[in-house]
Amino acid sequence: MGILRDGLRLTGRDASVTPMELFFDLVFVFALIQVTQFMATDLNWHGVLRGMLLVALLWWSWVCFSWVANLVKADEGTGRLAMFVAMASMFVFALAIPEAFDDAPGGLSGPVLVVGCYFVFRMVHLVLFWFVSAGDPDLRNQLWRFLPSMLLATFLLLLATRTEGAAQTALWAVALAADYLGNYIAGSRGWRIMSVGAFAERHGLILIIALGESLLSIGFGVSGLAMTWPIVVAAALGLGLAGMLWRAYFQVSAPRAEHAVAALPPGRRERVARDAYSYLHLPLVAGILLTALGLKKALAYVGDPGYRLADPLTGIPLVVLVGGVVLYLLGQIVFTLRTVGTFNVKRVAAVGVLLVLLALGPMLPILVTLALLTLVTAGVVQLEVRRARQEDAQAHARADTRSDAHGG
Repeated sequence: MGILRDGLRLTGRDASVTPMELFFDLVFVFALIQVTQFMATDLNWHGVLRGMLLVALLWWSWVCFSWVANLVKADEGTGRLAMFVAMASMFVFALAIPEAFDDAPGGLSGPVLVVGCYFVFRMVHLVLFWFVSAGDPDLRNQLWRFLPSMLLATFLLLLATRTEGAAQTALWAVALAADYLGNYIAGSRGWRIMSVGAFAERHGLILIIALGESLLSIGFGVSGLAMTWPIVVAAALGLGLAGMLWRAYFQVSAPRAEHAVAALPPGRRERVARDAYSYLHLPLVAGILLTALGLKKALAYVGDPGYRLADPLTGIPLVVLVGGVVLYLLGQIVFTLRTVGTFNVKRVAAVGVLLVLLALGPMLPILVTLALLTLVTAGVVQLEVRRARQEDAQAHARADTRSDAHGG
């Protein structure tokens, strides 16, 4: 394991996620909760769009440190200091999320504070990467190609603080598009992945954090309400749905993707990892948060004293609930296609069924919608898990046959 300047220590191929990284991710737990609450407070399409823009900004910030923490140990030397400074800036960012677009009377400007914290966070990442890239000209050149899009995005976000309404939202969207697209155009030639296992594990852990947000939404949705059978049933269905989303990733998509990326040669490995993890995990996180928002509203409705069993879930709550699962499954379809190279027909079929459920939702009772959403997701996941086990058994049998032949 190499030693760099300022107490930085390179990781190795067998590296794993450090406790410092897990501590770092706790800030994002709070930030994601804040975003869900931001959308739920005044639920409308403009608010949902702004919430998704906040998710995209948070995600891109988190992604930056997922790469640098795979190169150097995050809990030693300058790396530890940089992580704490980044955590502080992101924690203040999360506190200011309710004022990210509309400043509250008195105090500091919420929109300016959000942009300032984002800039500090990104600069800490770039400075840390600058130290790490000493003696690595390809990585140092990649930082120079990475810098313009970050500065342009920050400028556009600052410009957005001087506007309001649709114009402000549009500037946010353009800023994020510039940052994401600029990094993609800059390429991946200089990036390094020391441990594919740790890189994949880190992204899996952040998905668990997002899934935890869906469970918190179930709890917050009925907080303070008298417990009833509809609440118990809806909560159980919501937990079951979250569990199926967990299985879809961790028991089907993630293991094969990690193995496929690890088998790639250097250069292509970084390019595929960038696409599959840095970009294509965003719809997974966004889908989970939208589903969490839908669950939060559904639980609040069934817990209302005036709720009747025949009442349907309609409007935005229905769309974000079912649409969140659809987005999650679509994200995994493309993720698997990019890593393993296979197209998941079963999940495409499940998406089609869920779109039919979305159309029929306004005519169905809330509990029926939740039950069908959970059953469809559980059905496709179970088929995939069974297929994966069969393929693993066949692979082991072929390996044993080759071993016996070689021994003979």
